[in-house]
Amino acid sequence: YLNRLSGPLLDRIDIQVEVPRLPDYDLPERANMPNDSLFDTRQRVIEARHKQQARQGKPNGALHAGELADICLLDDADLRFLQAAAKQLNLSMRVFHRTLKVARTIADLEGSQGVLRAHIAEALGYRALDNLIKQLSAN
Repeated sequence: YLNRLSGPLLDRIDIQVEVPRLPDYDLPERANMPNDSLFDTRQRVIEARHKQQARQGKPNGALHAGELADICLLDDADLRFLQAAAKQLNLSMRVFHRTLKVARTIADLEGSQGVLRAHIAEALGYRALDNLIKQLSAN
């Protein structure tokens, strides 16, 4: 089924994560994630959203390509890293910009002023479907 998904459709899915199958119908125990952790995560998301509204008046996902340079505050080395990764992974410009938006959101969740290489690398890691389809089509 994955081979039937078109590139332009996949470009519009910002975060793609491969989830491994659970072993033989096991159910995970609820005790593995304390409620405090869920509350803390929710608070960080709310704070990041407020930060985005205060900084640019809209969420990161609504940023235009022309706004990204001013909002992301990338240094030259990190921009070159993203450009090299985009070229090597053959990313479209749409995916390039969407990756920057996701990296900006990751930076907001961590409380970082600017987008760093680690944020870019994590955002690139969320393109799992793209990589899976490339592997399938190569076979």
